[in-house]
Amino acid sequence: MIARLARIFTLATAALAAPAWAAPALVDPATLDVSNSGDTAFMLICGALLMLFAVPGVLLMQAGRGTARAAQGVFLHGTAIAALVSLLWVVVGYTLAFGDPSGGVIGGGNAWMLIALGNVRFGTAVPESAFVLFQIAGAMLAALLVAGAWAGRGRFGWALAFGGMWSLIVYAPVAHWIWGGGWLYGFGVLDYAGGIALHFCAGISALVAALVIGRRTGWPGAAAATHNPVMVLAGGALLFIGNFALTGGWTLAATDDASSAIINAHVAACTSALVWLLIEKLRTRTVSAMGAVNGLLAGLAAIAPASGLVSPGAAILIGVIAAPACYFGLRFVTETLAIDDSNHAFALHGIGGLVGALLVAIFISDAFGGVGYGEGGSMISQLVAQLVGLAGVAMWSILATLIISYGVAMAIPMRISPAEEAGEALAAPVASAEPAPPAAEQITAPQG
Repeated sequence: MIARLARIFTLATAALAAPAWAAPALVDPATLDVSNSGDTAFMLICGALLMLFAVPGVLLMQAGRGTARAAQGVFLHGTAIAALVSLLWVVVGYTLAFGDPSGGVIGGGNAWMLIALGNVRFGTAVPESAFVLFQIAGAMLAALLVAGAWAGRGRFGWALAFGGMWSLIVYAPVAHWIWGGGWLYGFGVLDYAGGIALHFCAGISALVAALVIGRRTGWPGAAAATHNPVMVLAGGALLFIGNFALTGGWTLAATDDASSAIINAHVAACTSALVWLLIEKLRTRTVSAMGAVNGLLAGLAAIAPASGLVSPGAAILIGVIAAPACYFGLRFVTETLAIDDSNHAFALHGIGGLVGALLVAIFISDAFGGVGYGEGGSMISQLVAQLVGLAGVAMWSILATLIISYGVAMAIPMRISPAEEAGEALAAPVASAEPAPPAAEQITAPQG
């Protein structure tokens, strides 16, 4: 009994010491073990919608951007990675990210196999199991964003092992640093809905993975051109909807804070998409479906760090700034550096997350309608904190991604064979009670 009272006192003290932006749904310690049914339903719906819309949306975009023969492989890789990440996060990923703080670097092992979940997630009125579901969905999304870097040329076994290890070695520690009470949280880094921990981290890792695995055969050129812009548009629309669940869910309560965050995400993404199309029109005299999707993604990544912290007007300005930053970043990566990041994860998510992380230091000011700085804080101090957070995440993502990439490659080759990549090696037919479709209707994909 004394130990329990001491734990409650410690947790209550930590809650009082935490900045308001880090715990938007604080509850009275007296109701620490009581969940709110409305908040619980909200979190469950957010987790389900994130899996229902965002995950298939990412796979549709990745499959549509590549060649027709690679589309089936994209879905196979993505589905397997999502399944593996889900299992790994139940076993150990969640406790690494959100277990009891242990030195600010990694979470404690109290939630191994989810054996010691609280009735509610501390500082909220939702069951910790609902919080776990939401975090699993976020981890799946992050791993899939990275997987898009090698679409059409990665070997299945290598991709699956890389995706699982990346979620534990890269994403889980970063999530702990920022959201789980780690060292960046203590340093005052702001990241409301994953601009740094998810978008920027995944974008940096995708760039490294694209460099390691090399360019697609025939890239750049017609052999590697986007085969289905309509599929990309559909995937972008699904991710757009799923992002509402990601943004609103991070409020961890069904309150006006959630609706405000969703509105900010909506207007920032819409603004960025329109500005991207305007840039295209001015530079090429045409507009494209791919440009609309790119602008949408840039806006979603840029507003993520700030969605629950700034005003709608500031969100619009963030969208205005994110579009040109990502547009010219994309051109620099693909044309100047000639890096084949198949789904532009770095240019859209990485640069978008970086821009948003820096701008939040400005627009969080109450002069712009934001929530304001913490006690003793200022625009300069917050900007320094954001830079430290970005630098720390970038360095860890680069180093760990290199280690994972080459480490897995020691056992499993990274790339499929040139013949498979060219579509010349087909998988052996599988016996089936159904009659085989005509040859013209068959879709083959590398099975590496």
